[in-house]
Amino acid sequence: MQFHVNGFVPGDPDVHPAAPGRRRPGDPLPDTVDVLIAGSGPAGLCLAAQLARVPGIRTMLVEPKLAPMEKGQADGISVRSMEMFQAFGFGEKVMRESVWINETTFWAPGADAALARVARVQDVPDGISEMPHVLINQARVHDMFLDLMRRSPTRLEPDYGLKVVDLAIDTAAAEYPVTVTLEHTAPDREGQRATLRANYVVGCDGARSAVRGAIGGALHGDAAHQAWGVMDVLATTDFPDWRMKSFVRSKDEGILMVLPREGGHLVRLYVELDALGEHERVADRGMGAADIIAKAQRIFRPFALDVKEVVWWSIYEIGHRLTDKFDDVPAAQVATRAPRVMLAGDACHTHSPKAGQGMNVSMGDTFNLGWKLISVLTGRADAALLHSYSGERRAAAQGLVEFDHKWARVVGARSEDDAADGLPRVAREFVANLPFTCGLTIQYERSALTGAPTHQHLAAGLPIGKRFHSAPVVRLADAKPMHLGHCIEADARFRLFVFAPAGDTGGRGGAVAALCDWLEHDAASPLRRHTAPGEDVDAVIDVRAVFPQDFRALEYGAMPTLLRPRVGRYGLTDYEKVFCADTKRGEDVFALRGIDRAAGCIVVVRPDQYVGHVLPLAAREELAAYFAAILRVRT
Repeated sequence: MQFHVNGFVPGDPDVHPAAPGRRRPGDPLPDTVDVLIAGSGPAGLCLAAQLARVPGIRTMLVEPKLAPMEKGQADGISVRSMEMFQAFGFGEKVMRESVWINETTFWAPGADAALARVARVQDVPDGISEMPHVLINQARVHDMFLDLMRRSPTRLEPDYGLKVVDLAIDTAAAEYPVTVTLEHTAPDREGQRATLRANYVVGCDGARSAVRGAIGGALHGDAAHQAWGVMDVLATTDFPDWRMKSFVRSKDEGILMVLPREGGHLVRLYVELDALGEHERVADRGMGAADIIAKAQRIFRPFALDVKEVVWWSIYEIGHRLTDKFDDVPAAQVATRAPRVMLAGDACHTHSPKAGQGMNVSMGDTFNLGWKLISVLTGRADAALLHSYSGERRAAAQGLVEFDHKWARVVGARSEDDAADGLPRVAREFVANLPFTCGLTIQYERSALTGAPTHQHLAAGLPIGKRFHSAPVVRLADAKPMHLGHCIEADARFRLFVFAPAGDTGGRGGAVAALCDWLEHDAASPLRRHTAPGEDVDAVIDVRAVFPQDFRALEYGAMPTLLRPRVGRYGLTDYEKVFCADTKRGEDVFALRGIDRAAGCIVVVRPDQYVGHVLPLAAREELAAYFAAILRVRT
């Protein structure tokens, strides 16, 4: 990480200087805000954490509950979410606190009807990510976002005890067109209402979203009419795989899933309960924790299960539902107005927890939205950019709902008669779907943000529209081994990775120097066109170079000035723009990611870590056109 850029600052470098005029806890409700976020679940907090970093954006986060979450709900963190956490700066903390899922085991009745382990598979395929698949209490994820918000310039904190009950949009108003009605939920103020106006409202308020209802949205889909129980327990058992992620199917009692939790002792169980009638709800059965425990004990037989403490439990129905659109603009009006109200997370898609994607996809929604809102509110992009949110994330959610529907049927299958290659069907399907459950199959379709694959062959291992797959490198200035993707922070900037061709050492006459000279000095350069006067040269588009040579074969001082930029009020040199292949450890980024070693290339990475374009080093006009379609001219 970098700090002291604008002068020496003692103490914790993660605590940013407080912005003047910020709102403090306990202050009266404001009359206007730039962004109102409804709901402080994973989607709401992921968005708030991004917006909190920008001093000029006034954000308010309202939450009906009276205090932060402490336990329960989601637990699985996909490798894609871990990559995102790395961008926020708390990926390593999550890795230290969480339990890593390394193997998944499958249990089914053997020849004598007793449970037997029928398969075990590696949970995360080799080489798919530098990050693990982990399990951790959702409340701890909330804590980490909340800590980041408190340390950000705006010192943003949720307003607990407030919920959105209604909103109205004045489509003719240029400023603060959304009037929001809030209602207090604290016992001493319950039912009291207040209004404020916002430029944008984001509904992260769950499956019963008031924001969704206010813009006429609805969830469409179906239910499997099956009750499931979930509980976090401290227990003793002789089941051998108590600390493994396990699928257990009994002969006559149904199925359950074992998910070890952080701390070495806590375990979560997902337990199949009763089938429900066509119009029956879980609440009609009056089931409780004792019913979940009893059913789990029957499924586990002949293994014993003695529950010492139930930390948290819930009973739910499986549902697979999706909204028509993730914003307030009807299809017929897309060309004439930009979104003002958007939905994220369970407010626009719901599904079962079996694939472990709910929290992950919800955070993916607002990681996609956050940089776009920042770009619009800071004047870097036109409001039309916000249309891309619904287009990109609804397609991603549609894929999740379809996968979840299929996976729920596989997990709930009563027979393993179709075993093949030594694996039962559920294990076979699990292996086939690992890239999906890792969160790595999303590929955004071609758009202004996602270029044509004309030059994809130059970086075959970095598909356009998919997340940027990091690889080991060595930083030239200090010989530090690191992952290239870890220089991507959640700061709303584009990254432009320049992969040098063989023989190029960065000096004059080479392709890298020529490109950098154009980027830094030519009036047609996207850096010149889209960076505002007074901003650092990398404030909007962060250019970094990667060379195929060993770091000892290059001289930092010979690099183009764009790769040794002067930044901050003192004009200090940024020494972290140049990288080399890690030849000492034999981890060649060019080979690992299919980079054309002879030609080199440019890889554009969006602020949400997805590859926006792959271009030749000489493709000046194409590069300028890509950014011109997204960003405003600000010179």
